[in-house]
Amino acid sequence: MSGLSGTEGRERPIVIVGASLGGAKAAEALRAAGYEGGIVLIGEEHERPYERPPLSKGYLLGTEPREKIYVHPPQWYAEQNVTLRLGTAVSAIDPAARTVTLTDDGRIEYAKLLLTTGSVPRRLPVPGADQDGVLYLRRVEDSDRIKEALKSASRLAVIGAGWIGLEVAAAARTAGVEVTVLEAAELPLLRVLGREVSQVFADLHRDHGVDLRFGVQVAELTGDGRTVSGVRLADGTVVDADAVVVGIGISPATALAEAAGLEVDNGIRTDEHLRTSDPDVYAAGDVANAYHPLFATHIRVEHWANALNQPQTAARALLGQPDAVYDRVPYFFSDQYDLGLEYVGYVAPGGYDQVVFRGDPATREFIAFWLSGGRVLAGMNVNVWDVVDPIRQLITSQRAVDPARLADPSVPLTDL
Repeated sequence: MSGLSGTEGRERPIVIVGASLGGAKAAEALRAAGYEGGIVLIGEEHERPYERPPLSKGYLLGTEPREKIYVHPPQWYAEQNVTLRLGTAVSAIDPAARTVTLTDDGRIEYAKLLLTTGSVPRRLPVPGADQDGVLYLRRVEDSDRIKEALKSASRLAVIGAGWIGLEVAAAARTAGVEVTVLEAAELPLLRVLGREVSQVFADLHRDHGVDLRFGVQVAELTGDGRTVSGVRLADGTVVDADAVVVGIGISPATALAEAAGLEVDNGIRTDEHLRTSDPDVYAAGDVANAYHPLFATHIRVEHWANALNQPQTAARALLGQPDAVYDRVPYFFSDQYDLGLEYVGYVAPGGYDQVVFRGDPATREFIAFWLSGGRVLAGMNVNVWDVVDPIRQLITSQRAVDPARLADPSVPLTDL
């Protein structure tokens, strides 16, 4: 086989597009599995691979130093013989030739290809959204800009009451900034958590002085054409703001895959081995809409744990190990003020028929369980710790449970 473009007699490397947490962990997993061939890790950003959760949590709050966000120390890539190409974008994939073309007209041949291209923030499609002071959060420089804005702003508007919006709101209130959160739905996180649990987060933020406005539509971002000064709602109300953070969701970065003819449907569609419609191309992380054997459907998870864990399966699959199957139950966490939570499981919107609380949600120290037909689909522990493993076991067992015993704190979760 020919090798890297312009090098004769060398085997083609495994190429990873996306120098993210997922990409870096895939390179690490390949080496841990004993793979000694070439690895090329390509990323658009100039920063070496880093983790994103601190960008809306500790790093944004200033409690976690920048150096802690990185996946590996800078020397790791050379020590592991991983070719790290930063500030480099891939413009095209040719599955027939097994090559990727770079925006600088370079070309790299691959033996196998892994796509960890992640997601991009959805942009706000209203007049005035291109002004200075309109901020999004995805990359470390975005977190830096928001951090700087919180130092000078006295009023912040947050558009979108999802995880990012609420975590930024919490950081802003901690910094002493007045915060107004604008959300189209009736409650925060309604699509993710349902009405029963969403109210907990509405109460949490109101108790910390956040002005929550639900059922509103943004019509325009006001300003002088250069710098934002507020948000005009569809009913004519204007919310004054020195900066606006937009957190209305993310979209999987599938343009490369789609142009290459890979199957795309709410992300790059893969099987349980994370293999795409092309047998030499795999996908992992935010961008992968992977078949999950436990849930018997394709799911795309936009959380840190997926980017952390899926690459281990992808690496084994890239090396031809047939037992490499990704069946891990989804997991995420959030920290807002003095509330910490972990969520494990998967519930499609409207896919549950009962929520069972173990503990009182009003105290913000409880576990919530989402059930369907008596089976636990997901659980979220709030300020209650060391229970993720038994919750995960309840989910994977797929056995029906007694809701009364599930709600009873005196009954160990392991006895259900």
